[in-house]
Amino acid sequence: MISITEFNRIMASGFLPLACECCLNSDGSLRISVFEPASGRVDLLLTRVSPEGLDSIRAISNLIGELRTEIKAGRRGFAAVGSVQGVRGAAGRI
Repeated sequence: MISITEFNRIMASGFLPLACECCLNSDGSLRISVFEPASGRVDLLLTRVSPEGLDSIRAISNLIGELRTEIKAGRRGFAAVGSVQGVRGAAGRI
């Protein structure tokens, strides 16, 4: 995976005008929050995203597209305990 700082920068630019914050959990998974900066309304919350395969701008861009689709579908919050192996895409990462 690329550095968390670079990952944050790419993710934040991909969700404008919404805000996006990403942090590394103690178990190595990622926490991704996409929210409306003025109101603080959370549009998407992923608490345990596997960083596996997120090693290029292209892979991160694909993740952004998948998460934008989730937001448009009206899904407001997610939490999972691990990743699903062998499935590509955001659903397979949570």
